Amino acid sequence: MPTVFTQTIKNLIRQIPKGKVATYGYIAAMAGNPRGARQVARVLHSSSEKDGLPWHRIVNRLGRISLKPSQGYEVQRQLLEKEGVVFDRQETIDLDRYLWRPEPGIGCDESPYLHKL
Repeated sequence: MPTVFTQTIKNLIRQIPKGKVATYGYIAAMAGNPRGARQVARVLHSSSEKDGLPWHRIVNRLGRISLKPSQGYEVQRQLLEKEGVVFDRQETIDLDRYLWRPEPGIGCDESPYLHKL
């Protein structure tokens, strides 16, 4: 049985719309644990396929894909580009433009940690 934190992570990831991304830390903070970025990575690794999570919409805090070349990087980039996400020459996504910012009332937007993101 997944913990409330794990289930909240999954629910938040499911809400990220096409053409937007979120960071591991942003999802963790919205779920109530601003230090839980590694837990978000764990949930993605263990649950993306079985729960149909849009795993490709999660990037690191710099706006970069964390997966290594030949270990999923190319697939993630292709999926994001297919949704209209643009990468610059340094292979970075402009988080000012593409970061998902849920409307009030969606997910856990009252988290006291979000003002720091």
